[in-house]
Amino acid sequence: MPPITLWPARAANRLWHDMRMEYVLDDDPTRIQPDVVWNWLSTEAYWGRERTRADLDAQLASAWRLVGAYRSDTGEQVGFARAVSDGVAFAYLADVFVLDDHRGRELGKQLVRFMIDDGPGRDFRWVLFTSTAHDLYRQYGFELADDTAMVRPRRLA
Repeated sequence: MPPITLWPARAANRLWHDMRMEYVLDDDPTRIQPDVVWNWLSTEAYWGRERTRADLDAQLASAWRLVGAYRSDTGEQVGFARAVSDGVAFAYLADVFVLDDHRGRELGKQLVRFMIDDGPGRDFRWVLFTSTAHDLYRQYGFELADDTAMVRPRRLA
C-alpha cells in the first residue's frame, strides 16, 4: 500500500490521501453525522450496544472532543472517535471506528493520532477499553494497566 501523505489544512482539521481516495479529519462537532455513528455503533461494535439512540445523542452532546474522518469528495463520514475529559489532565478515548469499506488505509491510526497526539490533550493521561486493538493503541503509548488502576464495571439493570 502506498504511504499516506499528510498536509496540515488548519488547526482543527487534517487532509490526507492514499492512492484510492482523499480524506479529511476534523474535530468540528457540527460535522459529525449522528446517523452514521449510531448505525455503526448499534450494529457493528462489540461494546456499548445497550445504548439507546438518546444515550448516544447525549454522549455526543457532552463529549470533550469528537473527531470524524470524511471523504473529501462527498463529505461522507467514514470514521469516528470520541473523548471525555476534565480538560486539564485526563481523557478517556471511546467509540473509535472506521467503516469497513475504508479500512486498510490507516484511517484508524490517523484518527487516534489526531485525537490524542495532535490535539489539546496531547499531554494528558489517556485511558481506553478495548479487547481487540491492543497493537494499534500501543503505537500511541498505551500500555496495559498496572496495579494502580481499578475499574468499577457498569451496573446493568
